[in-house]
Amino acid sequence: MASKKPNILFILTDDQRWDALGFAGNEIIHTPHMDALAGEGLYFDNAFVTTAICAASRASLFTGLYERTHDFTFGKPPLQDAYMRQSYPWLLKNAGYRTGFIGKFGVKVNAGIEDSLFHHMDKTSWPYLREVAGKEAHLADINGDRAVEFIQTAGDQPFCLSLSFWSPHADDGAEEQYFWPEYVDHLYRDVTIPIPPTADPSFYDSLPGFLQNTMNRERWFWRYDSPEKYQKMVKGYYRMISTVDTVLGRIRRTLEKEGLADNTVIVFMGDNGYFMGERGYAGKWLLHEPSIRVPLIVYDPRQPENKRGKRYAQPVLNVDVTPTILSLAGVQIPDSYAGRSLTEFYERAPADWRSGIFLEHRLENNEKLLKTEGYRDEAFKFIRYDDSDLIELYHHKTDVHEVNNLATDERYAEIVTHYSNTCDSIIQQLMHERVINP
Repeated sequence: MASKKPNILFILTDDQRWDALGFAGNEIIHTPHMDALAGEGLYFDNAFVTTAICAASRASLFTGLYERTHDFTFGKPPLQDAYMRQSYPWLLKNAGYRTGFIGKFGVKVNAGIEDSLFHHMDKTSWPYLREVAGKEAHLADINGDRAVEFIQTAGDQPFCLSLSFWSPHADDGAEEQYFWPEYVDHLYRDVTIPIPPTADPSFYDSLPGFLQNTMNRERWFWRYDSPEKYQKMVKGYYRMISTVDTVLGRIRRTLEKEGLADNTVIVFMGDNGYFMGERGYAGKWLLHEPSIRVPLIVYDPRQPENKRGKRYAQPVLNVDVTPTILSLAGVQIPDSYAGRSLTEFYERAPADWRSGIFLEHRLENNEKLLKTEGYRDEAFKFIRYDDSDLIELYHHKTDVHEVNNLATDERYAEIVTHYSNTCDSIIQQLMHERVINP
């Protein structure tokens, strides 16, 4: 490895599920630049978010902590300063990095804290399509333009740029939901998007009542309640991802042109997963696979080529990204962090890597967004809900669509107890780590 500190580019997409790129096996979506990045770097087949909602997930990415510890999501007071002073931009800025943020911030913080995190901050928001210099421009391209400008003015100081796209998040207030620039309009016109097996109405009808009366179902009506709308909406979602892909290609060409490509590490991730009709749902929030599983790539051009281009099956988390960024920069990782640096995979998979992951969703005062927690390991997915006696247990290796709930089978009673006790133990530890005083 070169002794010079690397530049770090952390790219975060919004609502991009794990299989919404070609490298993951999706034969329809057009993502050549994401696919190239995955093929040239380290690709994690089993990457997850600890909480499947953007506010809490992004807080976890900043702080390296579970939601249960940092205690931030929608409707909560600002993320405590004590946590932000252990965040990766705070620590990198104080270690001599030029830090920048462009795009969707998504986390409420106290006044003044943002200036202590970033030398350059350029928060953007909807609408997706707007007029710039007399021409229509898409928000993803606008964010890309600003990222290019940041890179072009990098100078000799190492930088860490957080580029946070709004895409492919739907514009929830618009009937059309998805918006894209004209240059990707031709994509997907002549294809038919397959319907997921659990989108069959009989599956939704078999769910307990409290799992039917959720925001997941409300938004299903916005997007997927007819075959024609399903095709239109998924293709719009794909076009928005293809737009981000085009911007990624432009950014990588800029790094090459500026002579920075060989010393710029790129970390690429989605902030949470996304139901696309599975279980009769849209959106995220729950702990089923489409909602929590995301793409995650670490591309480090400083590695020898024979060390790159690897795929790993070990479960990795959004809270692993935070220590990864610090490790790349040579900055000490706080003991409080819940994750581990993915640079440990540079040579081979660590023998002592975790075999299971804890999952949670803790949004308060919204009966249509359920409070839940669970655990997933190499064999099983366990889910329980705060306001229901329902337990879900799936052997996801043989039941990839999570259809056959084994929790009601007495033969699995001990396994259910094991996972319930595991969750209790983890929760107790996470609560112990919470900062009490703001």
